[in-house]
Amino acid sequence: MKRPEGFDRTPVRRPAPPAATPPAATPSASTTPRDPAQPVAAAPTTTITGERERDRGSDGGARAHDPAFLDAPDTSAAEARERARAARRLARRAAAARRAVERTEVRRFTRRSRHRRAAWITAAAVVVALVGAVTISVFSPLLSLETVKVEGTSRVDKAAVQASLDQQLGKPLALVDFGAVKRDLSDFPLIESYVTETMPPHTLVVRITERQPIASVKVGKTFELVDPAGVVIATSTKQAAGYPVVDLKGGSLDGRVYRSTAEVLLSLPAQLRSTVKAVQASTADDVTLTLSTGEQVVWGSADASDRKAQLLAGLIRDHKARNPKQAVVYDVSAPDNGIIRTR
Repeated sequence: MKRPEGFDRTPVRRPAPPAATPPAATPSASTTPRDPAQPVAAAPTTTITGERERDRGSDGGARAHDPAFLDAPDTSAAEARERARAARRLARRAAAARRAVERTEVRRFTRRSRHRRAAWITAAAVVVALVGAVTISVFSPLLSLETVKVEGTSRVDKAAVQASLDQQLGKPLALVDFGAVKRDLSDFPLIESYVTETMPPHTLVVRITERQPIASVKVGKTFELVDPAGVVIATSTKQAAGYPVVDLKGGSLDGRVYRSTAEVLLSLPAQLRSTVKAVQASTADDVTLTLSTGEQVVWGSADASDRKAQLLAGLIRDHKARNPKQAVVYDVSAPDNGIIRTR
Protein backbone atom coordinates (compact mmCIF):
# COMPACT_ATOMS: atom_id res chain seq x y z
CA MET A 1 0.00 0.00 0.00
CA LYS A 2 1.40 3.37 -0.94
CA ARG A 3 2.05 5.72 1.92
CA PRO A 4 0.60 9.19 1.74
CA GLU A 5 2.99 11.87 0.82
CA GLY A 6 5.02 13.22 3.74
CA PHE A 7 4.34 10.20 6.07
CA ASP A 8 8.01 9.75 6.95
CA ARG A 9 8.58 13.37 7.70
CA THR A 10 8.70 14.66 11.25
CA PRO A 11 5.71 16.89 11.88
CA VAL A 12 6.47 20.36 13.16
CA ARG A 13 3.79 22.31 14.86
CA ARG A 14 3.43 25.82 13.49
CA PRO A 15 1.36 28.54 15.08
CA ALA A 16 -1.89 29.23 13.29
CA PRO A 17 -1.74 32.39 11.20
CA PRO A 18 -3.55 35.32 12.71
CA ALA A 19 -7.00 35.75 11.49
CA ALA A 20 -7.37 38.54 8.97
CA THR A 21 -8.92 41.59 10.52
CA PRO A 22 -11.41 43.16 8.15
CA PRO A 23 -10.57 46.73 7.43
CA ALA A 24 -12.56 49.23 9.27
CA ALA A 25 -15.30 50.75 7.26
CA THR A 26 -14.42 54.16 6.02
CA PRO A 27 -17.15 56.53 6.69
CA SER A 28 -18.35 58.12 3.56
CA ALA A 29 -18.57 61.72 3.28
CA SER A 30 -22.22 61.38 3.02
CA THR A 31 -24.04 60.73 6.18
CA THR A 32 -26.91 59.37 4.34
CA PRO A 33 -27.88 56.06 5.83
CA ARG A 34 -27.27 52.86 3.77
CA ASP A 35 -30.16 51.42 2.07
CA PRO A 36 -30.81 48.00 3.45
CA ALA A 37 -31.68 46.79 -0.02
CA GLN A 38 -28.28 47.75 -1.38
CA PRO A 39 -25.79 44.78 -1.50
CA VAL A 40 -22.72 44.82 0.78
CA ALA A 41 -19.29 44.84 -0.90
CA ALA A 42 -17.21 41.61 -0.46
CA ALA A 43 -14.30 41.60 2.02
CA PRO A 44 -10.83 41.66 0.54
CA THR A 45 -9.15 38.21 0.32
CA THR A 46 -5.68 37.28 1.66
CA THR A 47 -3.30 35.46 -0.66
CA ILE A 48 -1.62 32.35 0.84
CA THR A 49 1.88 31.94 -0.41
CA GLY A 50 4.93 29.76 0.50
CA GLU A 51 4.29 26.82 2.75
CA ARG A 52 0.60 27.46 3.00
CA GLU A 53 0.30 26.59 -0.65
CA ARG A 54 1.37 23.05 0.21
CA ASP A 55 -1.43 22.90 2.75
CA ARG A 56 -4.00 22.86 0.00
CA GLY A 57 -5.31 19.69 -1.46
CA SER A 58 -5.06 18.61 -5.02
CA ASP A 59 -8.45 20.04 -5.58
CA GLY A 60 -7.25 23.42 -4.44
CA GLY A 61 -9.09 23.25 -1.13
CA ALA A 62 -7.36 24.34 2.05
CA ARG A 63 -6.02 21.57 4.47
CA ALA A 64 -5.61 23.60 7.60
CA HIS A 65 -5.97 20.48 9.79
CA ASP A 66 -2.83 18.71 8.30
CA PRO A 67 0.51 19.25 10.19
CA ALA A 68 3.46 20.87 8.52
CA PHE A 69 6.67 18.78 7.74
CA LEU A 70 10.39 19.64 7.47
CA ASP A 71 12.34 18.32 4.54
CA ALA A 72 15.30 15.88 5.28
CA PRO A 73 18.64 17.68 5.17
CA ASP A 74 20.51 17.20 1.97
CA THR A 75 23.88 15.52 2.94
CA SER A 76 26.86 14.32 0.91
CA ALA A 77 28.03 10.69 0.45
CA ALA A 78 31.15 11.28 2.63
CA GLU A 79 29.01 12.43 5.54
CA ALA A 80 26.83 9.34 5.14
CA ARG A 81 29.88 7.04 5.23
CA GLU A 82 31.17 8.79 8.32
CA ARG A 83 27.86 8.31 10.07
CA ALA A 84 27.90 4.61 9.12
CA ARG A 85 31.42 4.18 10.53
CA ALA A 86 30.40 5.90 13.76
CA ALA A 87 27.38 3.62 14.02
CA ARG A 88 29.61 0.54 13.55
CA ARG A 89 32.02 1.77 16.22
CA LEU A 90 29.16 2.22 18.65
CA ALA A 91 27.90 -1.28 17.82
CA ARG A 92 31.36 -2.80 18.44
CA ARG A 93 31.68 -0.99 21.77
CA ALA A 94 28.26 -2.22 22.82
CA ALA A 95 29.17 -5.82 21.86
CA ALA A 96 32.46 -5.60 23.79
CA ALA A 97 30.68 -4.27 26.87
CA ARG A 98 28.13 -7.09 26.64
CA ARG A 99 30.89 -9.71 26.39
CA ALA A 100 32.68 -8.20 29.41
CA VAL A 101 29.49 -8.42 31.45
CA GLU A 102 28.95 -12.03 30.34
CA ARG A 103 32.53 -12.98 31.31
CA THR A 104 32.06 -11.38 34.72
CA GLU A 105 28.88 -13.36 35.30
CA VAL A 106 30.49 -16.60 34.16
CA ARG A 107 33.42 -16.06 36.54
CA ARG A 108 31.05 -15.28 39.38
CA PHE A 109 28.99 -18.46 38.91
CA THR A 110 32.04 -20.73 38.33
CA ARG A 111 34.24 -19.36 41.13
CA ARG A 112 33.82 -22.44 43.39
CA SER A 113 34.58 -24.97 40.67
CA ARG A 114 37.61 -22.95 39.58
CA HIS A 115 38.91 -22.91 43.15
CA ARG A 116 38.49 -26.71 43.42
CA ARG A 117 40.27 -27.22 40.12
CA ALA A 118 43.11 -24.94 41.19
CA ALA A 119 43.47 -26.85 44.49
CA TRP A 120 43.67 -30.20 42.68
CA ILE A 121 46.18 -28.86 40.19
CA THR A 122 48.34 -27.47 43.00
CA ALA A 123 48.25 -30.75 44.94
CA ALA A 124 49.15 -32.74 41.83
CA ALA A 125 52.02 -30.38 41.07
CA VAL A 126 53.38 -30.76 44.62
CA VAL A 127 53.19 -34.58 44.43
CA VAL A 128 54.92 -34.63 41.04
CA ALA A 129 57.64 -32.30 42.33
CA LEU A 130 58.22 -34.45 45.43
CA VAL A 131 58.36 -37.69 43.43
CA GLY A 132 60.75 -36.11 40.97
CA ALA A 133 62.98 -34.77 43.73
CA VAL A 134 63.07 -38.14 45.53
CA THR A 135 63.73 -40.01 42.30
CA ILE A 136 66.56 -37.70 41.30
CA SER A 137 68.13 -37.58 44.74
CA VAL A 138 67.85 -41.31 45.55
CA PHE A 139 68.59 -42.94 42.22
CA SER A 140 71.08 -40.38 41.04
CA PRO A 141 74.79 -41.30 40.85
CA LEU A 142 75.32 -38.33 43.14
CA LEU A 143 74.24 -40.63 46.02
CA SER A 144 76.30 -43.68 45.07
CA LEU A 145 77.97 -45.91 47.67
CA GLU A 146 81.63 -45.07 48.21
CA THR A 147 82.41 -46.19 51.78
CA VAL A 148 81.49 -49.28 53.86
CA LYS A 149 82.00 -48.88 57.62
CA VAL A 150 82.07 -52.01 59.83
CA GLU A 151 81.44 -51.62 63.57
CA GLY A 152 81.29 -54.00 66.56
CA THR A 153 84.03 -56.45 65.60
CA SER A 154 86.61 -57.91 67.95
CA ARG A 155 87.16 -61.51 66.81
CA VAL A 156 85.85 -61.01 63.27
CA ASP A 157 88.35 -59.68 60.72
CA LYS A 158 87.06 -56.19 59.94
CA ALA A 159 89.08 -55.81 56.74
CA ALA A 160 87.78 -59.13 55.45
CA VAL A 161 84.20 -58.04 56.05
CA GLN A 162 84.76 -54.78 54.16
CA ALA A 163 86.41 -56.59 51.28
CA SER A 164 83.45 -58.96 50.97
CA LEU A 165 81.12 -55.97 50.42
CA ASP A 166 83.23 -54.22 47.77
CA GLN A 167 80.91 -55.41 45.01
CA GLN A 168 78.26 -52.97 46.30
CA LEU A 169 80.48 -49.93 45.80
CA GLY A 170 79.39 -47.53 43.07
CA LYS A 171 75.69 -48.37 43.32
CA PRO A 172 73.11 -45.74 44.35
CA LEU A 173 72.24 -46.16 48.01
CA ALA A 174 68.65 -47.07 47.13
CA LEU A 175 69.87 -49.88 44.85
CA VAL A 176 72.24 -51.63 47.27
CA ASP A 177 71.54 -55.38 47.13
CA PHE A 178 70.96 -56.28 50.79
CA GLY A 179 70.28 -59.89 49.83
CA ALA A 180 73.84 -60.09 48.52
CA VAL A 181 75.09 -58.39 51.70
CA LYS A 182 73.39 -61.10 53.79
CA ARG A 183 74.95 -63.87 51.71
CA ASP A 184 78.41 -62.30 52.00
CA LEU A 185 78.20 -61.88 55.78
CA SER A 186 76.95 -65.44 56.27
CA ASP A 187 80.43 -66.62 55.32
CA PHE A 188 81.65 -65.35 58.69
CA PRO A 189 80.52 -67.86 61.38
CA LEU A 190 81.47 -65.53 64.22
CA ILE A 191 78.81 -63.01 63.16
CA GLU A 192 75.63 -63.76 65.09
CA SER A 193 73.61 -60.84 63.69
CA TYR A 194 74.09 -57.48 61.99
CA VAL A 195 72.27 -54.25 61.24
CA THR A 196 72.82 -52.03 58.18
CA GLU A 197 72.27 -48.29 57.99
CA THR A 198 72.64 -46.03 54.96
CA MET A 199 74.14 -42.63 55.66
CA PRO A 200 73.78 -40.31 52.66
CA PRO A 201 75.42 -39.34 50.55
CA HIS A 202 78.02 -42.13 50.18
CA THR A 203 78.24 -44.38 53.27
CA LEU A 204 76.88 -47.77 54.33
CA VAL A 205 77.32 -48.70 58.02
CA VAL A 206 77.28 -52.39 59.07
CA ARG A 207 76.94 -52.94 62.84
CA ILE A 208 77.91 -56.50 63.75
CA THR A 209 77.00 -58.55 66.82
CA GLU A 210 79.54 -61.29 67.29
CA ARG A 211 78.85 -64.70 68.76
CA GLN A 212 79.72 -64.91 72.46
CA PRO A 213 81.38 -68.13 73.69
CA ILE A 214 79.81 -69.91 76.63
CA ALA A 215 81.94 -73.02 77.03
CA SER A 216 84.79 -75.01 75.57
CA VAL A 217 84.67 -78.57 74.31
CA LYS A 218 87.68 -80.85 74.27
CA VAL A 219 88.13 -82.58 70.95
CA GLY A 220 91.19 -84.81 70.98
CA LYS A 221 94.05 -82.64 72.17
CA THR A 222 92.42 -79.32 71.30
CA PHE A 223 89.79 -77.16 72.91
CA GLU A 224 87.06 -75.58 70.83
CA LEU A 225 85.42 -72.41 72.13
CA VAL A 226 81.71 -72.62 71.32
CA ASP A 227 78.67 -70.38 71.69
CA PRO A 228 75.17 -71.49 72.91
CA ALA A 229 74.30 -72.61 69.37
CA GLY A 230 77.34 -74.89 69.25
CA VAL A 231 79.18 -72.75 66.67
CA VAL A 232 82.94 -72.99 67.07
CA ILE A 233 84.36 -69.55 67.63
CA ALA A 234 88.01 -70.38 68.17
CA THR A 235 90.26 -73.41 68.49
CA SER A 236 93.28 -73.71 70.78
CA THR A 237 95.51 -76.33 72.35
CA LYS A 238 94.95 -74.70 75.74
CA GLN A 239 91.75 -74.33 77.66
CA ALA A 240 90.32 -70.82 77.46
CA ALA A 241 90.24 -69.18 80.86
CA GLY A 242 86.84 -68.29 82.28
CA TYR A 243 84.89 -70.90 80.31
CA PRO A 244 83.84 -74.34 81.68
CA VAL A 245 84.83 -77.50 79.88
CA VAL A 246 81.83 -79.48 78.65
CA ASP A 247 82.09 -83.26 78.53
CA LEU A 248 79.28 -84.61 76.35
CA LYS A 249 80.23 -88.28 76.79
CA GLY A 250 80.56 -88.75 73.06
CA GLY A 251 77.68 -86.44 72.08
CA SER A 252 77.86 -83.81 69.33
CA LEU A 253 77.54 -80.04 69.47
CA ASP A 254 74.37 -80.08 67.40
CA GLY A 255 72.67 -82.71 69.58
CA ARG A 256 70.04 -82.47 72.31
CA VAL A 257 72.56 -83.08 75.11
CA TYR A 258 74.60 -79.99 74.27
CA ARG A 259 71.47 -77.84 73.87
CA SER A 260 70.33 -78.88 77.37
CA THR A 261 73.79 -78.10 78.80
CA ALA A 262 73.91 -74.68 77.14
CA GLU A 263 70.44 -73.83 78.49
CA VAL A 264 71.55 -74.66 82.02
CA LEU A 265 74.65 -72.47 81.75
CA LEU A 266 72.64 -69.55 80.37
CA SER A 267 70.16 -69.76 83.27
CA LEU A 268 72.90 -69.21 85.87
CA PRO A 269 73.64 -65.69 87.13
CA ALA A 270 76.87 -64.30 85.67
CA GLN A 271 78.65 -64.40 89.03
CA LEU A 272 77.66 -68.03 89.63
CA ARG A 273 78.43 -69.04 86.06
CA SER A 274 81.99 -67.78 86.44
CA THR A 275 82.50 -70.33 89.27
CA VAL A 276 81.53 -73.33 87.10
CA LYS A 277 84.66 -75.29 86.15
CA ALA A 278 83.24 -78.27 84.26
CA VAL A 279 79.94 -79.70 83.02
CA GLN A 280 79.20 -83.39 82.48
CA ALA A 281 76.14 -84.85 80.77
CA SER A 282 75.44 -88.20 79.19
CA THR A 283 71.79 -87.43 78.50
CA ALA A 284 69.70 -84.27 78.43
CA ASP A 285 68.28 -85.10 81.91
CA ASP A 286 71.44 -85.67 83.96
CA VAL A 287 73.45 -82.48 83.73
CA THR A 288 76.00 -82.14 86.54
CA LEU A 289 78.09 -79.04 87.31
CA THR A 290 81.47 -78.91 89.07
CA LEU A 291 82.29 -75.63 90.81
CA SER A 292 85.72 -74.13 91.17
CA THR A 293 85.50 -74.75 94.97
CA GLY A 294 85.13 -78.48 94.42
CA GLU A 295 81.39 -78.81 95.16
CA GLN A 296 79.13 -80.55 92.68
CA VAL A 297 75.61 -79.61 91.60
CA VAL A 298 73.17 -82.25 90.40
CA TRP A 299 71.00 -80.27 88.03
CA GLY A 300 69.05 -82.86 86.13
CA SER A 301 67.17 -81.61 83.04
CA ALA A 302 66.99 -78.05 81.78
CA ASP A 303 63.34 -77.74 82.87
CA ALA A 304 62.63 -74.98 85.43
CA SER A 305 66.27 -73.87 85.26
CA ASP A 306 65.46 -70.37 86.55
CA ARG A 307 63.91 -71.80 89.76
CA LYS A 308 66.78 -74.23 90.15
CA ALA A 309 69.28 -71.37 89.88
CA GLN A 310 67.52 -69.47 92.67
CA LEU A 311 67.39 -72.62 94.82
CA LEU A 312 71.11 -73.27 94.28
CA ALA A 313 72.03 -69.75 95.34
CA GLY A 314 70.07 -70.22 98.59
CA LEU A 315 71.71 -73.59 99.32
CA ILE A 316 75.18 -72.16 98.82
CA ARG A 317 74.49 -69.31 101.22
CA ASP A 318 73.10 -71.72 103.82
CA HIS A 319 76.12 -74.07 103.56
CA LYS A 320 78.61 -71.24 103.90
CA ALA A 321 76.80 -70.07 107.02
CA ARG A 322 76.94 -73.57 108.60
CA ASN A 323 80.19 -75.30 107.58
CA PRO A 324 81.95 -73.75 104.61
CA LYS A 325 84.94 -76.16 104.81
CA GLN A 326 82.83 -79.27 104.34
CA ALA A 327 82.73 -80.66 100.78
CA VAL A 328 79.13 -81.19 99.72
CA VAL A 329 76.89 -81.99 96.76
CA TYR A 330 73.96 -79.72 95.98
CA ASP A 331 70.95 -81.48 94.48
CA VAL A 332 68.46 -79.13 92.77
CA SER A 333 67.01 -81.65 90.35
CA ALA A 334 63.69 -81.13 92.13
CA PRO A 335 63.21 -77.31 92.21
CA ASP A 336 60.76 -77.53 95.13
CA ASN A 337 63.08 -79.54 97.40
CA GLY A 338 66.79 -78.74 97.51
CA ILE A 339 69.17 -81.20 99.14
CA ILE A 340 72.71 -80.76 100.51
CA ARG A 341 74.73 -84.02 100.83
CA THR A 342 78.15 -84.31 102.28
CA ARG A 343 80.91 -85.99 100.37
